[in-house]
Amino acid sequence: MFENIDVALLARFQFAFTMSFHIVFPAFSIGLASYLAVLEALWLWRKDDSFLTVFNYWKKIFAVAFGMGVVSGIVMSYQFGTNWSVFSDKTGPVIGPLMGYEVLTAFFLEAGFLGVMLFGLNRVGPKFHFFATSMVAFGTLLSTFWILSVNSWMQTPAGYDINAVGQFVPTDWWAVVFNPSFPYRLAHMVLAAYLTTAFVVGGVGAWHLLKQQDNRSARIMFSMAMWMATIVAPLQILAGDFHGLNTLKHQPAKIAAMEGHFDTRQGAPLILFGFPNDEMEKVDYAVEIPNLGSMILTHTWEGEIKGLKAWPRQERPPASIVFYSFRVMLVVGFAMAALGLWSAWRRVRRDLYGSRNLYRAALLMTPSGFLAVLAGWITTEVGRQPYTVYGLLLTADSISPLEAPAVGGSLIAFIAVYFVVFTAGIFYILRLMGEDPNKAVAAIDIGPSRAAGIAPGPALAKRRRPAGSD
Repeated sequence: MFENIDVALLARFQFAFTMSFHIVFPAFSIGLASYLAVLEALWLWRKDDSFLTVFNYWKKIFAVAFGMGVVSGIVMSYQFGTNWSVFSDKTGPVIGPLMGYEVLTAFFLEAGFLGVMLFGLNRVGPKFHFFATSMVAFGTLLSTFWILSVNSWMQTPAGYDINAVGQFVPTDWWAVVFNPSFPYRLAHMVLAAYLTTAFVVGGVGAWHLLKQQDNRSARIMFSMAMWMATIVAPLQILAGDFHGLNTLKHQPAKIAAMEGHFDTRQGAPLILFGFPNDEMEKVDYAVEIPNLGSMILTHTWEGEIKGLKAWPRQERPPASIVFYSFRVMLVVGFAMAALGLWSAWRRVRRDLYGSRNLYRAALLMTPSGFLAVLAGWITTEVGRQPYTVYGLLLTADSISPLEAPAVGGSLIAFIAVYFVVFTAGIFYILRLMGEDPNKAVAAIDIGPSRAAGIAPGPALAKRRRPAGSD
């Protein structure tokens, strides 16, 4: 069945498939952990139990998403040994310790405080519980730090030497960790995670507000999410511009593919849309704005932008995939910013909760963060091809000595299991999101769950007060 298919292509597709399932859960849990910490801080500061209600509501969803992220991440790590053993052998001295640091610092920190956050409010008291929640949030960010350092080193390798057997060995750990693209990728990914969470929270809040206009918990969700969209979406666009300039410096072929430039030009246009033709080395039916591409990338009207023809065909990324994924990410990003500005305008008019069309738009944008993250990841990883370590180690030379049927068989197994397990998990998360926040948390107040710290309980009764206005 798979005998005539390139084994490297199958291995790449398997990793892409599992990574596509995995990346959405960390992107969501990174932002959601920080959101939970902010909710608990507001509850302690304002002594308003409405924030605790929203905290308990999203805490359950975080637990499920966190677990699914861990499971999908473990599966990916095995592929380094099964499908990519040559890559692991050659890069292990560099990326192995970085991955180990992620487990020893971030994952242990998250795992150590997760139980306290989920079940310990009545046992440890509000202040230590808030500390535990903050540590879980910090752990997710620390995990992002190490994983992005690994990925960035593969994109812009630094601080290494190559020994006699062809392995990359570190010579300067500072340069390895803080490689040239790392700060830009870290900022871009963290902001993406916050926006992903904001639009999920905003969409869920809008869903409940469409059904019950005066739902206090839903109003808190919607208001906080729209603040995040208003502030962070423009910052993400700015961070993306800086990231693009860094990519132009270190990975110009990727930029050429993203922009759809085959010919090196001064005063390059901005190609809004078209159909890249790798075979004919041109973009068919291009819709473009003269000189604007150079202005954006070089900040000069006549700046030179290298085209893909400057590299041999075997050293170019596939332009069509990178071109389209980049534009999906851009369109979604600007749509996020537009929704944020719309909500800001309604807020200035003191009528944030008066537009059902705004609710509908927020509901429609609920999955937008996941779409942007996936599109950005495709742009980054496909744009790095044909290398696993940019400019140094080819993807074709990184594969394990496997037969195509073995990789294809495991790929079919992954597809079957993932669709069953993750469909069930996602369905359960959607079911939790569909529950009214007040009723869902009130239902937990009964029985043994009360002792688990989910309900406010006697220790917190003194903090109760009537819910105020927004």
